[in-house]
Amino acid sequence: MNEKDYYFPLGGLPTRSELLSSKATFKDAYMVMPASVMSDIVTSQLPFFTKSRFWVLARPMTGFSETFSQYIGEIEPSGGATHPENDKRAEAVFFVTDGALTIVLEGEKHVLHKGGFAYLPAGHDYQLWNEAKTTARFHWIRKAYEKVEGLDKPDAIFSSDQQITPAEMKGHEGVWMTSRFMDMNDLRHDMNVAIVTFMPGAHIPFMETHVMEHGLYVLQGKGVYRLNDDWVEVEKGDFMWLRAFCPQACYAGGPEPFRYLLYKDINRHAKLW
Repeated sequence: MNEKDYYFPLGGLPTRSELLSSKATFKDAYMVMPASVMSDIVTSQLPFFTKSRFWVLARPMTGFSETFSQYIGEIEPSGGATHPENDKRAEAVFFVTDGALTIVLEGEKHVLHKGGFAYLPAGHDYQLWNEAKTTARFHWIRKAYEKVEGLDKPDAIFSSDQQITPAEMKGHEGVWMTSRFMDMNDLRHDMNVAIVTFMPGAHIPFMETHVMEHGLYVLQGKGVYRLNDDWVEVEKGDFMWLRAFCPQACYAGGPEPFRYLLYKDINRHAKLW
């Protein structure tokens, strides 16, 4: 199977014969939104977009996501927006899972195909279009940029999963890898989005517990994730949100790589209230 497969919601509605029970879970330390709940009736519309719809996976709210919002978007051919973002504080990441997405940034056109990645700094005007003949499907992650005096804003980044050579985790070479689109050592960045890959049988060998908030969307494969006190089986199309300090670990299972799109906040002092 192609290692660069990316799941996207199929939409539609469940049949009347299907069970209501699922692994959908909302707890104090984590949330699991399985692919099965992403039906037509839970999509949202956004201002200034045409021929488009969105599944909202995460948004800042009390007791939930603190630092980011994340959408899965669909834009039909000739659809899009001249003003997709109306918050000048918002930086953005786009990752294309199917079709092609055209981004016009400061008058320059960039076309992202399947596996394409873009980082757009806060405060820049851009447009979002589907100029292809098939539906464009993509992730859109937004964060209010935390400016630091003496540091410039990051530059825009245009790349793709196919262009990046995954970095291998020391001691787990060949089985645990991370495709890094952004340089985490560049202190101008206050967020990081990457693709983490575990080959079948690979695992995180300890309970990670740290200050970073996480959003994880499973692009391919399946695994068992430890979330606080629980082991949860997840597969392609499932989304997980992890609060800061939520203990986490995982095992990869199945016949194909277990890959997920990862968001986390980085490189800033803890806010003092």
